[in-house]
Amino acid sequence: MAKRVKEGRRLRLDPFSAIIPYIMVQRNDAQNHIEISFETANAEAMIRELRQEGYDSIGMLHILIAAYVRTVSQRPAVNRFIRGQKIYARNDIVVNLAVKKKMSLEGVETTIKMHFKPEYTIFDVYDVVNDALKEVYEEADTSVDKVANVINYIPGLIKKGVISLLKTMDYFGLIPSFLIEASPFHGSLFITNMASLNIPAIMHHLYNFGNVPLFIAFGAKRGDLFLDEDGSVRKRRVIDLVLNMDERICDGYYYASAMKMLKKYLTNPEDLREPPKEIVIDR
Repeated sequence: MAKRVKEGRRLRLDPFSAIIPYIMVQRNDAQNHIEISFETANAEAMIRELRQEGYDSIGMLHILIAAYVRTVSQRPAVNRFIRGQKIYARNDIVVNLAVKKKMSLEGVETTIKMHFKPEYTIFDVYDVVNDALKEVYEEADTSVDKVANVINYIPGLIKKGVISLLKTMDYFGLIPSFLIEASPFHGSLFITNMASLNIPAIMHHLYNFGNVPLFIAFGAKRGDLFLDEDGSVRKRRVIDLVLNMDERICDGYYYASAMKMLKKYLTNPEDLREPPKEIVIDR
C-alpha cells in the first residue's frame, strides 16, 4: 500500500478562525492579493559579493526564496494550509517553482518542488535551488512530468473521474506521499518568475485543488523615482511582487506583519547570511 504523507499537524484555533473554512469553502473564495515593491540596490550588491565568493549562479530568485524562508521562521502562520475545512501547520517549507526547460515558444514548462527548513541561510537555499534546477535541465522528465504523462494517457471521461477521486482523497488526506511530492498544487508557496520573461508581475490565481496558500509572481527590474526625506528626488531600481494569498489561514494583521518582514529581508538581505537567532513555532 502506498504510504500517506503527513504534511502538517492540525491546529486548535479560536472558534471564529475555525469556522471560516466552512464559510469560504474554496480557496478562490478566500483569496486576497497585494502588490509590493522593493529597492534592489542592497540585494544586487550582495549578489555581486556572493558571486565573487564563488556562488556563480546566485540571483534574485535565491534571495526571494531565502527571504520567504526567513519570514516563515518568524511568522510561521503564513505556512499553514487548509485540508477538509481544517487548518494545519505545515511540517516544513515547500516551495514550488514554475520552470521553462528552454526559453522559446516551443520550450516545455514544468514545476520543481523544493524543501527548506526555517533555519536555512541564503547559502542553504542556494544549494537546494541549484540542485533542483540541475535536475530539471539534466533529466528528461521530472516527477511532476511523469505523473502528468500517466494521467494524460487516461481517456477523457475516465480522467475526469480520476481527478474527482483525487480531490476527494485530498479532502481526507489520503493521497499517497509520492503523488504529494509530485504535485505542484501542494506546498507552502508557488513562485512564478516573470523577470525571466522580462515582463511585469501578474496576479496569479490560487488553485482550489491541493493546499498552496500563497502565490508570488515577481517581475523584471524597473526604474522608479523616489522622494527622499530631504525633498530630493532620486532614481532607484525596484522589483514588483504580486502576492495572492488564502486569507483563511491567518488574519490580516498577521499577514501584514509577514509581508512587511518579507520586504525588509528583500530590501536588506544581509541577515540572510546567518541563521535566525530564534525560530518561532506555530501554536
